[in-house]
Order: sequence, then structure tokens, then C-alpha cells
Amino acid sequence: MRLKNMKPSINYLSRCLTACIFLLAGCVELDVVPTNKFTDDTYWSSVEKASSLLSMGYRQMNDVGRIFRDERLSDNLYNSYGNDDVRVTANGQANTSTAMFDNYWGDMYGGIKTTHTFLANVDRVEGMDEALRNRMKAEARFIRAFLFFQLTNWYGDVPFFTEDITLEIATTISPTPQTTIVDFIHSELEEVAEILPTSYGPGDKGRITAGAAMAFNARVALNFNDWERVKTYTDKLINSTQYGTYTLFPSYEGIFHFANQYNSEIILDIQYAPEVRTWSEISTYVPFSLTGVQYIQASPTQDLVDTYLMKDGTKWDESKDPYADRDPRLDMTIYRHGSPINRRDIPDSVYNVNVDPNDPDNDTNDKIGRENGTQTGYFYRKFYDPNPAAWTGGTSWNCNINFVVLRFADVLLMHAEAMNELDQMDAAVWDKTIKPLRERAGFDNTALARDFPGGGKDALRAIIRDERRVELALEGTRVYDIRRWRIAETVMNAPRRGAKFDLSTGSLKYYEYRNNTFNENRDYLWAIPRQQWLINKNLGQNDGY
Repeated sequence: MRLKNMKPSINYLSRCLTACIFLLAGCVELDVVPTNKFTDDTYWSSVEKASSLLSMGYRQMNDVGRIFRDERLSDNLYNSYGNDDVRVTANGQANTSTAMFDNYWGDMYGGIKTTHTFLANVDRVEGMDEALRNRMKAEARFIRAFLFFQLTNWYGDVPFFTEDITLEIATTISPTPQTTIVDFIHSELEEVAEILPTSYGPGDKGRITAGAAMAFNARVALNFNDWERVKTYTDKLINSTQYGTYTLFPSYEGIFHFANQYNSEIILDIQYAPEVRTWSEISTYVPFSLTGVQYIQASPTQDLVDTYLMKDGTKWDESKDPYADRDPRLDMTIYRHGSPINRRDIPDSVYNVNVDPNDPDNDTNDKIGRENGTQTGYFYRKFYDPNPAAWTGGTSWNCNINFVVLRFADVLLMHAEAMNELDQMDAAVWDKTIKPLRERAGFDNTALARDFPGGGKDALRAIIRDERRVELALEGTRVYDIRRWRIAETVMNAPRRGAKFDLSTGSLKYYEYRNNTFNENRDYLWAIPRQQWLINKNLGQNDGY
């Protein structure tokens, strides 16, 4: 057994470099196409063809399924349905044969191969405007940096290269230390931020911008607690317009709605379009009564709900009503007992969620404990838009809303955290970061709710972390946070709790589930997939697998 982060390399991927050397299309349903189609001289005959390959890279970079997966790997959700690889991993039962580890490794390197093919061949396009060529190269470099970050975040030291490699090299290449890969990512993103535009015209909306490069660079630095870099990158977006102009969108709930796509807060999102490309994951996270689907994939936990403050800025406790006068973001993020729901399929139709299993008149499928239903009494509200225009195909759950990946609120939170860790947090920083988030949320205008609390670095750290948890709840960031804070073994090993409706012992208590574990000596990195070791005999392994 090798020490963590000291494993030898894996191959370039069994699915990316076969005898024919195929180009993997990632998690979208595209035909697997031989690489020689993209390296043949006849392919690089137009800007449109070059753009087509770059678009493939965009699709391979990220998708909604991965973001929902990341949230399920955190303590924000309880995985109650089935026994898929995400639930197995969240429960601490994954091993080297877990298919998710192999599939994700393959998807990331497949996308990297796409970017290398593009970068190696785009100069063949004759008559192409040089500014456009350089911009497209910068987009490809961002995608590659994004993918390498995902690889090194989940697996540690991984094979690293900046141009396409042969099958022979791919099966023998040694891994590069994580620190070297991260330094490369920072350098790349700094360079492309100087090349990319700050905005695009209508035909190119959704492309990677200078602001996206700067914001993602901050996210990478945040992931490794590099506070000086976080401060530097976020400052360029908060106190300058050189890399774009971003502001908080007035409506917290509206950020994620169809009518407000491309709003002032969004820095990077995943592009969708009616019929052509849609996503449907939300259908297994909202109440049964809304969808009629057969199962609830995962449900928000009571611990997430408890993190939301009272509207006046005080902490919630058992002496208070569980839902009244809470931080308004709670009801904009989570459906709970008594929540009114606007149906998208029946105009002006509203019903109230009833999760109480002890109510003899509750004949809905939303009650806690129903087979394949919510086991916590909570559901997603964030990402659900009742506007029929958001959906493709009548009553189907194919959604065409662009999915937000990076937004300005995250930049403010990153900046606040970095400034506190650098002992530079004060009222002026608070007023630029946390205060506007709370004002936008709708907190009462009290000193406790909106003004700089003081209390010292440790007290502020707890406040900022909780603010980050509720502001970005269900957006896939929590799993990265609990890992970089090194608290995963604490929060993941704690019981998952549901709403207070359990009468099984004769007195009312919270539902509680104890089938999750997190091994601090193993689970901070994923296993190097066994399938990859079968191809690369030099493969090592992360600790504990």
C-alpha cells in the first residue's frame, strides 16, 4: 500500500485510448467518435466545425447530474432511496470497484482529450479571425483546468499532461503531485482571464467569460484554503469591473427561474435548450404530489433546516416555532410541512404539503416514511420553477432552465471567509459581503440580523460558514466545504435527522437514521479505480482502499 497521493499513474482511460483511440463524449448522449475524425485535415475546414468540437468540451465539463451527486455526498441530504454508487459512497461503503469512481475518472479525462484535440488542431482553420481563435483557445484551456481540478480534488495526485499522449505513454505515465497541478490551474486561469471577454452578445451567451475564470480561480484557491489567492481573485470581482460587472439579483428565489436567466448574479452556468438539451433530476427531489414519480432520491436534513437563523438574526431553538419567522431563504429553498406549492401543470392551482404521518386525514404520498418517499419530511424547492415555459414536453419533467454553477453570492462568501482567516475581517468587509446577502434575503432590519457582529475570528468563522451553507444550500458546494474544513468525519458520521413527527416511542421526536459512516483515514479521497489498475500495472492506491 502506498501513502495517499503517492500512487503511480493510471492510463489515459480505457474508454479514451483503445486500439482505435476513441474520444469520449462524457455524460451526455453523444456518439463515441474516432479521434481521427477530429485530427483529419478535412475536418478543420471551418469555424463551425471547430466550434462543434469546443461545444463538446463544454458538455463534458459539467452537467446537472454531477451537481446533484455532489449534494448527495454531503450532510445536507439523506439518501433514502435505492443503493446506487452515490449512496454507497456517502455511506462510506465504496471500494476500488465502485463504478462511479471509474466512470468519473473516464469522463474527466475524456473531456481533457477533447480540449487537447481542439488546441492541437484549431490553428489549421484557415481565414479564422485571430481574436476569435485566441478566445476559443482560452475557453478550451478553462475547460481543461476545470476538469483537472475535479480530478485532483477527488483523487489527489493524478496523471497530468498538457497535450495529447500516446497509448504507450498513457499506460505508464507517473502521477503529478497535486500541488503542481493546482499551480498550473491557477496560472492557466490567470492567463485566460486576460484573454476572455467580460460578456458576450446574444448568440454567444453562456460562454466562459473573464469573470468566470477569475471566480473559478477563487473557488480552486478556496478548496485548498489558499486565503491570499482567494482574497486576490475575489477582490478583482468585488472592487473592480475589469473582469465583468456582477451584482446580487434582487430576488433570491428568482435567481434560478426561467424568466431570469443570464441575470446580473450569474457568472457561469450550464446551458440548456428546449428539446435539444434538457435536464430532469429535480423530479425526484420535489414532493410526490407535484410529480407523481415513483421515488424520492434524497431529502434535505433537519440539520440543514436548523442552520437557518430566525428572521431577526437570533438562532433558532426548540422553544420557537419550527418554521415561522425564519430566514426567508429557508422557504425559498426547501418545501416542508405546510409549504404552499404552485403547480406548473395546473395554472393558479396551489396546495399545501402535508408530511405528517400521524394525521389520519393525510391521504397524500408526501408523508414521512412512505416507501420510496421522503424520510426526512423535506423536499427541494430551489430549482423548481412553476412557469410552464421552463419545461419541455407538456407535463414531462424535462427542464430547459440554464443551471447555475457560479454566482456572485459565492464570490462574496469566499471573500468574507478569506478576510476572516487572514485576520482582516471588519465592518467594512462585512458590509460588502454578508450584509447584502442578508438584506437581499429579507432579514429584519435589526443590528443582530444585518450588522457586523464582532466576537472574534472563531465566532465569525462559525457565522460565515453557516451563511455559506444556507445561501448556497443544495447547489453542490457543501461537500467541498466540509472536506476543506476537515469536518467531514464529524458531520457525516452524525445521525441524519428528519422533521419532528416520529411517535414510534410514544413521544414526539425527530426521525433519525444512523446508516452513514466517514473514515477520516480514507474517505477524503476516492479510490483509484480497479478497472484502471488492470490496464496500468504501475497503479498504486490511496490509503484505506
